[in-house]
Order: sequence, then C-alpha cells, then structure tokens
Amino acid sequence: MKGGRNGGAGRPGNASDNVFSLSPRPATVLESPLAGPQLSVLFASWTHEDNMLRHPTPHSPLSPFPPRSRAPRDNVCRAKIRASRHRVSALMDIREIAKRAKVSTATVSRAINRVPTVNPALAKRVWSVVEELGYYPNTQARALVSGRSRIFGLIISEITNPFFPEIVQVFETIAVQHHYEILLTSTANDPKRMESAVRRMIERRVEGVAIMTFGMEEVLLEDLKLRKVPLVFVDVGPPRPRVSNIRIDYLNGIRQAVQHLAALRHEKIAFITGPSRLKSAMARKHAFLSSMQEIGLETEPELVIEGDHTVEGGMAAFSRLLAGPVRPTAVLCSNDMTAIGVMRKSHDAGISIPRDLSVVGFDDIRLAQFMLPPLTSVQMSQPELARLAFHALLSEVERETPSPNGTDYVLKTNLVLRESTALISADSKLAEKRR
Repeated sequence: MKGGRNGGAGRPGNASDNVFSLSPRPATVLESPLAGPQLSVLFASWTHEDNMLRHPTPHSPLSPFPPRSRAPRDNVCRAKIRASRHRVSALMDIREIAKRAKVSTATVSRAINRVPTVNPALAKRVWSVVEELGYYPNTQARALVSGRSRIFGLIISEITNPFFPEIVQVFETIAVQHHYEILLTSTANDPKRMESAVRRMIERRVEGVAIMTFGMEEVLLEDLKLRKVPLVFVDVGPPRPRVSNIRIDYLNGIRQAVQHLAALRHEKIAFITGPSRLKSAMARKHAFLSSMQEIGLETEPELVIEGDHTVEGGMAAFSRLLAGPVRPTAVLCSNDMTAIGVMRKSHDAGISIPRDLSVVGFDDIRLAQFMLPPLTSVQMSQPELARLAFHALLSEVERETPSPNGTDYVLKTNLVLRESTALISADSKLAEKRR
C-alpha cells in the first residue's frame, strides 16, 4: 500500500492509482478459516467526503483530480473473490473431511449416506467435521453413486382445498425424520399437469410416489410401473406388484352419521354427492344409500343431488334442494367444503342451523371446528392418511421381493359431533314447508 500525496494514507491499489482518502476509517479484515490467507476480504468504511474523492465529479469542490472509471479494478477484485470461493469449495469435499476426521473416504461416504454398518464412533467423527466445515453433499451425485435419490413424490389434486395441506405437512415431517425429500405436485385435475408431474418425477429418479388424488391416474401408473417405482393410491390401487392401496372405510362413519340424524327424528335426509367421475365420491354415495336402507328409511331420488366438492358447488346444490318438491330437514354432504357451502346458502336464505336444518360434513378438516355453528363431520384423519401413505412407500422400497398383488391398508372413518345438528323442531321453516 503506497502513501498518498501530501502525506495522506492511500487506498489499496497500484502506483498509478491517484485517488486518495484523506481520513479513512480503520479497515476490517475477515479471513476464512478454511482457505487461510488465500481468502481475505477487505472492507473499509468511508465517509461521505471520502466517497466524493473516490468518485469525483467535474463540479466537486473536493475533487482535485479528473474522474476515472473503476470498472477494470472492480472486475479484478471480483475475479479474485470468485477464485477464492472456488478454492474453498474445492476444499470442502469428502477427501478433506476424511483427512480431518482421520478416516478413509469410503467411511465418509458410508457415514454421510447413513449406512448402518459404519462404526458409530467413526460416524460421529465424520459428522462433527461435516458440521464444522458446513459441508453439504451433492445429492444428485450421491444418487448416481448409490442408485437411490431418497426422494418420494407426492401428488395431490388441489392445493387450495383445505383437506390437503395437513396431508402434505405430515408427509413431509415424516419424510424428514427418515432423511427423505418430497417432490410435491398439485394437478388441479388437469391431465397435462399430471403428465408433466410424472415426467419430472422420472427425471428426479423418485423412489416412490403417493397419489392422493382419490382417482386412478392411468398415465402415471403406466409410465412408472415399467420402472418398478412403488406407488400408493387411495381406494383405486390395482392389485399389482409394488402398488399399495389405502382403502377408506366410508361406510363406518357415514352409517354413524345417518343413525345420528335418525335418532334426532330426521326422516327427510338429503345427500349431496361429489363428482360422479370420482370413485371415492360414488363410494360415499353408496355408503349413504346402504345406511338409510339398514334403518328402514326411504331415500327419495329428489334428495340425492350431485355436487363438485367445492363451496360454490355446495351452495348451488342446496339451492336446487330448496327449489325441489321435497324439502329436507337434514343434509349429509360428501365433503366439508360442500357442507360449508350449504351453511352459507342457508344463512343467505334465512334458514337457521341447526334449528331449521341439520348439516353434516365429511373429512373433518381443521376449518370445520371453527364454523358457526361448529360443523358435525365424518372424520377421515388426514394425518393418519399421510402416515399410512409414507410408510407404505417406505415398506415397498425396503422390501426385497414385492407382493404379487400389492398391499392393502384400511383407514376407518368416525363421526365427530359438534353443533350443526339438533333434534328436529316442530316450528322449523323447512318442516313447515314440508307439511
């Protein structure tokens, strides 16, 4: 560092650098413990006047020198910093870790990949150095070497549906506990998006895919079965190797709901279904019809209306019920979003819940308990569904010989009583219109 004119202290630079600071503040030197003196970044604080001297303008009274361009010098500094960073990255590989931990590179590799046969004491030393260096393994390279990506795919139909976020959260939490990542896709029931999701999952070499769309995704099944990728479906899994099917026991919870409404003296019980294209929606409808028949209640065709599992669909379906020849005193819905739509339309029509109308949902999403009144619902536990899906995939990945007909799991449903149902009232608006 050369001295400045008139005895001033100069900035770091070469002999031809004619820009000086009259009173620079003390500089701070930060050195990397990894690269030693090779990586030293100099930071200096400059006053406003200093900046004017460093970047003079033609009309600056403090600038005795003509302005000059700093671009060449800045480019050199940036190049030196990039080179230093490259040297640091080069040091942080398994060879450096092995050297510091005093083990072989093979031991480092096995420890990082959590191979259970590694000596615990050696693994502890390796991870201590890994944390010290802040080393992050290259997961893509590791997948190529080990043949395992440790990635599970998770496909849902609609991320904005409150039913799915808890599934995603629980699935990811369990995945992290088992040192897995998840690749999440929301298809919005769009076949093109599903096709794109399948392609991305194949490219990322996923070890398994959980399909929580409640529908058979033929394109996904056909593309992945040839690659022997384990799959998990809800209700619709075919009997094939490496395919797990989580069967929802819809009948148990819906039977409880129908019997509960009948005990409250409701006879005109309506049912708003989901889309007819969904096997799960039709399974809920059949469970309702079967439960009504079991207790000897007649199901009038006018009281079974198709919805689309949305709030707007619930409002539209209930409007059709109100306009029909038979007025229900209770409505059982294929999901909670439909039930929320019924509650909203009832409010708009001046129908009091539960005095005039009892409403039961299905799914028991978190929002159900915060409705006014709190919504009685058939619970299909989202956390339990996520746990079953993850462990089904993990079991298939670790299974040496797949079951020829796949594996079945069962998730039971149960009624959760809240305040949206009540004993039928003689002065109910709907009861009066029914008479």
